[in-house]
Amino acid sequence: MSAISKFGLKELIAIGVGGMIGGGIFSVMGLAVGITGNATPIAFLLGGLLALIMGYSYVKLAIAFHSDGASFTYLEYAFPQHKFIGTITGWTVIIGYIGTLALYAFTFGAYGAELLGEPAGIVRQILSVGIVLLFMMINLIGTKTLGKTEDLIVYGKIILLGLLAFAGIQGVEAEKLTPILDHGVISVFMAAALIFVAFEGFQLITNGVCETEEPRKNIPRGIYGSIAIVTLIYVVLSIVAVGSLNEAELVTAKEYALAVAAEPSMGNAGHILVSIAALLATASAINATLFGASRMMAEMATEHEMPRPFSFRNRETVPWIAVVVLSILTVVFTYFGGLELIASFSSMTFLLVSLAVNIANYKLRHKTQSNAYYIIVGSILVLFTIGTLIVYLVIHSPEKLIWIVSVYIVLILLEAVNNHFYQ
Repeated sequence: MSAISKFGLKELIAIGVGGMIGGGIFSVMGLAVGITGNATPIAFLLGGLLALIMGYSYVKLAIAFHSDGASFTYLEYAFPQHKFIGTITGWTVIIGYIGTLALYAFTFGAYGAELLGEPAGIVRQILSVGIVLLFMMINLIGTKTLGKTEDLIVYGKIILLGLLAFAGIQGVEAEKLTPILDHGVISVFMAAALIFVAFEGFQLITNGVCETEEPRKNIPRGIYGSIAIVTLIYVVLSIVAVGSLNEAELVTAKEYALAVAAEPSMGNAGHILVSIAALLATASAINATLFGASRMMAEMATEHEMPRPFSFRNRETVPWIAVVVLSILTVVFTYFGGLELIASFSSMTFLLVSLAVNIANYKLRHKTQSNAYYIIVGSILVLFTIGTLIVYLVIHSPEKLIWIVSVYIVLILLEAVNNHFYQ
């Protein structure tokens, strides 16, 4: 064992689960119900299956190429003559992480303020900023503290959500779950595409491959295990939500949909239980995302694709400048963007990145020893999901699609300018 503490399987699953069950399930439940109604549990199941399929390429590439740069590094290896592909992907992932961090911080502040009896105003803002700064400090201390903190928060969160699911499922009214496809089959795929942000956290595990014990064994178990745990929790909780309240109540509740859904079976205690679980969930997601995103930034800086200071590490090997900058940007972004915009942008970003990683794995399949059939099937499914999300945005929120595309164009232009000065 080296002097520097490393992650075991328990910590990897905690990072994966912590990254996925963040603001996602608490914030997007109302969105999913509004799109697909009673079929919401099926939408979450589809999202989980898609994440498992995507996980295959991440596992193979992480084992073959040990680098905290993850998707950025994989694309650099796959396209050595076109480094801008990996760089743009890396920048896009970082922007996506900042968006999700802002969502987690906002959701933490909202639930915390409500528990304190101050659902709006300065209390929410103080809590949102405070939780980001707290986990900035925890990340700066080092891997050992981060891993143990994540263990404590995530497994406490799983226990609370398990209690909620057990109590809530007993109050489900079967008639409220039918007809299952009340919004049509296509709506299920649209909802699954929009809520994919609730599954994006599993990629964070690959950002810690260099700090993992026995990565060849623990990385696959960590990724597949965390996705399976999260999918089960999402499906059961969505059954509780849809089976306890009608669609209008859940849509109106928005990010409080789960808390409101717990009241029929558990009363005010259920509402409080969900609120505490939401605080734990968003806290662990901020912790895990800060860890993964900062490691990717450090790796990109080492490759001269981000400002060099992002690669500076302290005595605990933590890229401290990257952690601090991410935290500051998150605090700023917390005040901008609506829930659907953040969810749409984050889902689109990580779907596109997953497609790029799949393509990289196909090009490198002889080195990663991957099955080409699995990669092709996964790529087709991701393309279909991306197309479904685009159709949804064109029909319901064309201005959000324009905003998302504009961000991608700005990133491409920035990379073009960066290349010009480095050549």
